[in-house]
Amino acid sequence: MDAGLADHLRAAGVTARRHALAFRAPAGKDALPWSVIEAFDAKIRGHVERDPRIEDERDRVLIAAVKLAETPVEEGEDTIAAARAHLIGAIDYLEQAVMRFGRVNRQGAKLGYGSYGQPVGSPD
Repeated sequence: MDAGLADHLRAAGVTARRHALAFRAPAGKDALPWSVIEAFDAKIRGHVERDPRIEDERDRVLIAAVKLAETPVEEGEDTIAAARAHLIGAIDYLEQAVMRFGRVNRQGAKLGYGSYGQPVGSPD
């Protein structure tokens, strides 16, 4: 497969992790979940077939981002670090789910990300 979609997936993961690591409460707490998932939605979600396993992992990322955003500063750095680590883990699982279960849809094929129905994680 053309490495384009896998490359976009890795870049979206890097962007999501960067937002997770840079977040400092309370500034931007309402925007954090959407900023973390924004690159994935823009570059990946519209180019792979819908799969409930991928959607579940995407939801996990959103939930983990909300939990980090809503973790009170007063609970201390350890609690915040744990919430941040949970979010980064969710991002990792989303990437893995797309690589494992994702298949190029018609839009992705039109953009040259592989042939229609081809697995994202194929070694081609």
